Amino acid sequence: MTELANAEARPVEARLLHMVFPDHTNHLGTLFGGQALAWMDMSAFIAASRYARTTVVTARSEQVDFNQPIHKGDLVEVVARVVKVGRSSMNVDVEVITENLLTGERKLCTRGHFVMIALDPLGRPTQAPPLTPAIAQD
Repeated sequence: MTELANAEARPVEARLLHMVFPDHTNHLGTLFGGQALAWMDMSAFIAASRYARTTVVTARSEQVDFNQPIHKGDLVEVVARVVKVGRSSMNVDVEVITENLLTGERKLCTRGHFVMIALDPLGRPTQAPPLTPAIAQD
């Protein structure tokens, strides 16, 4: 496989599934915000790591909006997508969608934006692969 083919095949999206169990919830039976943030950061990390194929770290999280509560017993799908690439930074948009396993009802509950940084083997920022329009639309 050529280097160009490798670049074209770079995945830009990661999807993780979680069940909300009682130990993930507060006294109201809804998901702790910190747990949602941890799952979102993990999915952003996986999406950026798979895209860059190098070590990445979280530089920041921005504008996380909690729009709907997530309840104990819900299935949670966390979808992260690399949407922009700078020199070493990768912007990753993350959505948290719940699904009621009994009814199949799905709701977008939380959205956030994360900035991840590609690192070289010495832990210094390194060039991230450019995001081409064809890759971004996948």
